[in-house]
Amino acid sequence: MAIKKSDLFDAKRFAKSLENSDNVLPLFRNTLRDGREQLKQEYLAGAKAEDIVTSNAWLVDQLIVRAFKHHLHLLPENNQVSLIAVGGYGRGELHPASDIDLMLLLHRNLGESINLFVETFFRFLWDIGLEVGHSVRTLKDCVQEAKKDITVVTNLMETRLLHGDPVMLEKMQQATGPAKLWPSRKFFAAKWEEQIQRHHRFDDTGYNLEPNIKEGPGGLRDIQMISWVTQREFGTASLDELIEHGFLTQNEYRTLIKGRNYLWHIRNGLHFLSGRREDRLLFDHQRALASAAGFHDKPGSLAVEQFMKIYYRTIKDLSLLNEILLQHFQEAILARGKPRIRPLNRRFQAHGDFLETVNDKVFERSPWAMLELFLILQQHPKLKGVRAQTIRLVRENLHRIDKSFRQDLRCRSLFMEIMRQPHGITQELRRMNAYGVLGAYLPVFGRIVGQMQHDLFHVYTVDEHILFVLRNVRRFTVPEHTDEFPLASSIIRKLVKPERLYLGALFHDIAKGRGGDHSDLGEKDARKFCEQHGLSEYDTRFVCWLVRNHLIMSMVAQRQDIQDPDVILEFARQMGDKEHLDNLYLLTIADMRGTSPKVWNEWKRGLLTQLYHETARMIRRGFGNPIDVDEHVRELKQEAMDILATSQMVPESRVLNFWRQMDNEYFLRHNARSLAWHAREIATSVIADLPLVAVTLDPDVGGTEIMVYTIDRPGQFSLITGAIDQCGLSVVDARVHPTRHGYTIVTFIVLDTNGNAISGRREIEDLQKALQRELSEEREVAPRIEKRLSRQQKHFPVETRINFSPSANGLQTIVEVSAQDRPGLLHHIALALAACQLQIVTARIATYGERAEDIFFVTDRNGETVDDTVAQHEIEKQIRQRLDG
Repeated sequence: MAIKKSDLFDAKRFAKSLENSDNVLPLFRNTLRDGREQLKQEYLAGAKAEDIVTSNAWLVDQLIVRAFKHHLHLLPENNQVSLIAVGGYGRGELHPASDIDLMLLLHRNLGESINLFVETFFRFLWDIGLEVGHSVRTLKDCVQEAKKDITVVTNLMETRLLHGDPVMLEKMQQATGPAKLWPSRKFFAAKWEEQIQRHHRFDDTGYNLEPNIKEGPGGLRDIQMISWVTQREFGTASLDELIEHGFLTQNEYRTLIKGRNYLWHIRNGLHFLSGRREDRLLFDHQRALASAAGFHDKPGSLAVEQFMKIYYRTIKDLSLLNEILLQHFQEAILARGKPRIRPLNRRFQAHGDFLETVNDKVFERSPWAMLELFLILQQHPKLKGVRAQTIRLVRENLHRIDKSFRQDLRCRSLFMEIMRQPHGITQELRRMNAYGVLGAYLPVFGRIVGQMQHDLFHVYTVDEHILFVLRNVRRFTVPEHTDEFPLASSIIRKLVKPERLYLGALFHDIAKGRGGDHSDLGEKDARKFCEQHGLSEYDTRFVCWLVRNHLIMSMVAQRQDIQDPDVILEFARQMGDKEHLDNLYLLTIADMRGTSPKVWNEWKRGLLTQLYHETARMIRRGFGNPIDVDEHVRELKQEAMDILATSQMVPESRVLNFWRQMDNEYFLRHNARSLAWHAREIATSVIADLPLVAVTLDPDVGGTEIMVYTIDRPGQFSLITGAIDQCGLSVVDARVHPTRHGYTIVTFIVLDTNGNAISGRREIEDLQKALQRELSEEREVAPRIEKRLSRQQKHFPVETRINFSPSANGLQTIVEVSAQDRPGLLHHIALALAACQLQIVTARIATYGERAEDIFFVTDRNGETVDDTVAQHEIEKQIRQRLDG
């Protein structure tokens, strides 16, 4: 039902109240408030988005015009001023809390004589509750400003007379029109570049966790861009006139308007919920909007994920329409001369720099050509894309991609040929996804198009993430990017069949959102695909193995002690051979980098590289030929001694005396570089130096290493973690090594708040001094900040979970703590473990968005494992009191 204008504003009653009022400000303010509240109730009752937007503009019109007339007495006599609505308000479209752009168009320059009117009138509008942007210009001013700034001329294209002289407005529109300045060719080129730069600000994707529905790719600004260009070129008053000009089909127009109205509905909801102008679809509002839209949680799919899936699919459709129309505009506005037509085969030809079908019946007669199109683009890299009419034909023929299409040997062969091409795999799969072909050909992929993962760890939708991972894998093959990942680039050049890795990337997360283990479900999907596409049994098993195990290398590297030979041996057995290790290593790096820009860092690169090299070495030795620990320790000592030999500062006798105090576990847990550094610092120190604090950058591990050498005493670990926390650093690895003569070495790998190592010489010196100062005072320090969470983290509360398990070597108990990430978390847990008189041997700290997973390898005070359930219950109680109490 349409909104009744009289419910928003009663003109007769308002006029009567205005006539009888000495102070009109409350009348205007209350009328605006009541009208907006009525609009909100209409929204909640299910009013159409377009009715809300146009009715709000009408309501504001009534008040602004009456306010303008009320202040006209402040104008100098016989000086005409026209009140003009510009921008979105000029289109007659106004969201509940949007800015209102107004222009006072002067018939002549009035100088300072108009200042009193301008200041009083616009202050009055602000006082009644309208957020107004304004300009005061003569006709000459409009022309001068429009010449300089495309934003000004764009605003002046969308003008509407509220009060004044219509002839003056018409003169302004003619003077700033394409016949006078900013002709359509120049205007389109500038707006296109403006859109490109705007999209760059959002990483060229609308699939962000908290998307901007106005400015992001596929958002409302893209629709406005289409409207502006067509208005400049054709003088169109509305988008439906594009149908008459042959730029849009009736179906595309319906899709465009439906998408616009959907985004309008969301934007209206954002404004009503927040009570202010808000164009970001923040976590704060996503759940509320999902609930208001009637979505409910289902197994494997939250209500908010269902809501956002529709949003993402909407902007995907709008982005494609934007691409089609911009290409039409290119040809109609920018193209010069007749393009050269070059035949490529019986079905396709090059139309200038773009690919097109030879006629409109190609896909009807040869449906498999919808896949051939992408192969041709790979084989002809000079082509810039697909012509708009051909994109339209693909969309109109998607219904032909059915069961028989998928069973057609030509289609299966074409798809595999696409996956085996040396160039353009990622680009064409992205294009296939944009056109809807990929989801139609692989229905399992179609299910995850627009599927978000409602957490802070995964910042892209599942389909976008999968294509990012595939892009990352393909990037290893590009010579220009070899310096980014030299080891990965070297490995991928030696792969026998890289298409197996590409398929592993394509299917690794394809079963997300179904409930159950997505690795197992994805393996079944991958097997079905491989069998249907003629892969050998070995290759099929290989791809399935990659999908099933795609998380294992990341988990071992970050959650287990990869210095432990038993851990390496078990992981090597899971790999089986170097071919599987190589492929999984590449997939793991690509997957982690494709999850979020913040997930990957040099520390994780170091972990994976170390795990890769140690596992490769174990595979070469053979599983039946375990490492000789004593021999390995001798080799490490000799390598460390060779490093120390380059410096004359450290007597060998003092180094050997220090090493005699350490057991083999110490040597096995550090590389030769670190062992040499520890020895140099400790062997040249004296008791008066204690606690000894040393800091260095270790490029091999991708982090900054802190070593503390001090007298062994209870609570030492928590004392040091508190000091590190005071310095604003994150611990990612920690190890405690008691000596045989009552001292202890505690080492940490730390990163700054951005996940980077502290590398500057002065920064390292300042860190060393700060830690030395904190530890020398020998007092327990409180964490920097107590449980202060970010705005985003507050929407993802994490339940504290604590698990106990034996270590791989059976010598320690593993305490795993999963909790809300926050400053001081490690320090709190360390205090709890100290209260239980536990000795920490090793700690691994990993963060996954809002969730932190801290893993501790501990023993009791006698060096024994903690197997007693009563003791474990007390440990859990202490940790929960520290974290949740």
